Amino acid sequence: MSSPPAAPPHTPAPVRRRRPAWAGRNYTLLTGAAVVTNLGSHGALIAAAFAVMEAGGSGADVGLVAAARTLPLVLFLLIGGALADRLPRHRVMVAANALNCLSQAAFALLVLAGDPQLWQMMLLTALCGTGTAFFNPAAEGMLLSTVSGEHANRAFALFRMAMNGAGIGGAALGGAMIAAIGPGWVLAVDAAAFAIAGALRAFLDVSHVPDRAPGGGLLADLREGWVEVRTRPWLWSIVLQFSVVVAVVGAAEAVYGPLVARDRLGGPAPWGLALGFFGAGTIAGAVLMMAWKPRRLLLVGTLCVFPLALPSAGLAVPLPVWGLCVVMLISGLAIEVFGVSWMTTMHQEIPEEKFSRVSAYDWFGSVSMLPLATALAGPAESAFGRTGALWGCAALVVLATALVLLIPDVRRMTRKPAPGPAKM
Repeated sequence: MSSPPAAPPHTPAPVRRRRPAWAGRNYTLLTGAAVVTNLGSHGALIAAAFAVMEAGGSGADVGLVAAARTLPLVLFLLIGGALADRLPRHRVMVAANALNCLSQAAFALLVLAGDPQLWQMMLLTALCGTGTAFFNPAAEGMLLSTVSGEHANRAFALFRMAMNGAGIGGAALGGAMIAAIGPGWVLAVDAAAFAIAGALRAFLDVSHVPDRAPGGGLLADLREGWVEVRTRPWLWSIVLQFSVVVAVVGAAEAVYGPLVARDRLGGPAPWGLALGFFGAGTIAGAVLMMAWKPRRLLLVGTLCVFPLALPSAGLAVPLPVWGLCVVMLISGLAIEVFGVSWMTTMHQEIPEEKFSRVSAYDWFGSVSMLPLATALAGPAESAFGRTGALWGCAALVVLATALVLLIPDVRRMTRKPAPGPAKM
């Protein structure tokens, strides 16, 4: 009797990937943590303002609390960048999240207990801003070191799309929760979000990051970071450009936008709708950049800064609500094209061990003039009229961007072939 035929070898079923091959463990943890953080933080920004007003504070008091959050960014960003290149970045991120969590939890308890004092709210908000100052350079450096050159464009676009989407959802959810249960509970949710995000970031794998060579101290690290910025004309010119652009756009949106909405557009709802269209534009821009890889990174990105003048011009006219929504959508899409192009350029041009320090100078340049611009928005309106001030904001965006195009490196910077894969 013949023996039965041998059974065919077992072929394992193919494993289905739930994420792209390039979206490794670190990238997934960073993106998930950023989504959680933005869901909480965007609602908490609204909650902080309502907490001040419910405590009897004026509009000026709301501005003081907002300034208390921004000032530590200016004071501590550079130090945070130097520390993030000296210490393991994920530890800096987790420590910063812990500070954010504790400060927001204390703020929530203060509001829920009733009768919070202005100085107490300013102090706790400043502590939260301090955590952000140390977190941002470390987080950007960690993300840049996590992505391989081949997939950088798509990875940065998806990351930014997730962040922007969470920010839009967080603001909407936070507004609804404030109306339903009050600002104190929204601040408590933000504290919990920071705790969850910090726990996720604690699991980041940093084995691929090379050991840091002993440095000459914090000031020496800051000088090295400054040399990286100073010796790259494309870098310092765009940082200077955005110190102006962020300042005037921030003043237009934070000060003039609500006033135009109140006086000419029918109240806060149309302005909220226009801001929603800006958020939708950022998501559309991220989707576009997942497929599009422009060869001249900085030229394309810089040309996309010109549309940031449109919202100020639209408010100066003022356009009807639908027209304002259109220009906000366009400007949101355009700034996202710039953002992905900028991150891709940083990824290919800046040495890994200096990512966080250079990022800190970039962040510092972007926010350094914002408090001054918002403070001068009122006097500028008195001196030139609201329409004149808004046209001035639009003109400064156009002028600063046109000047950057005079820098040869900005016009000529091209996408380089991808290096070897990074640990993700």
